[in-house]
Amino acid sequence: MDALSDALTADAAAGPRRRRLRGSGPRDEPALGTEVEAEAGVDATHARDRFLRWFRSRPTIGGLLTVIGGAAMFWSTQLELGGMTVHVGIEGAQAMILPAVLIVCGVLAILSPGQHVFYGIVALIISVYSLVGVNLGGFFLGFLLGSVGGVVVVSWRQKKADATALASTGEHA
Repeated sequence: MDALSDALTADAAAGPRRRRLRGSGPRDEPALGTEVEAEAGVDATHARDRFLRWFRSRPTIGGLLTVIGGAAMFWSTQLELGGMTVHVGIEGAQAMILPAVLIVCGVLAILSPGQHVFYGIVALIISVYSLVGVNLGGFFLGFLLGSVGGVVVVSWRQKKADATALASTGEHA
């Protein structure tokens, strides 16, 4: 009993106890999960920084607007009027091909920013032609989104700081 009371007295004299993680070692050693959690936080921050650098090094907003414009055009051709769906010859093919090409231009502008001017001009041409070929350009919504996206893709310019940062890390834009 004397050993037990001596141990309790020594613990009381040591001061208040701090809460520790379950399974952690003695007070002098850090808890087992803290190093892993710290490394995961560093990896998450590093991944976020890499994603933001990639996002800023491409005409992402213009490409997304172009993709959304193509999707709006496609969905405008799939509507029914009074229970009838109308597809007429070559116009039916245009209603499928033009939105698909617009979506491809938006995706390629994001994935291959070196040719952004070409993809933006093609998106602009298709958006303007869709006024005639695809239900007034997807009831003007697809036309407007595709046109604005095409203009943003054409006018996008990579910042010098982003270009040098990508070149120093060995990544290709």
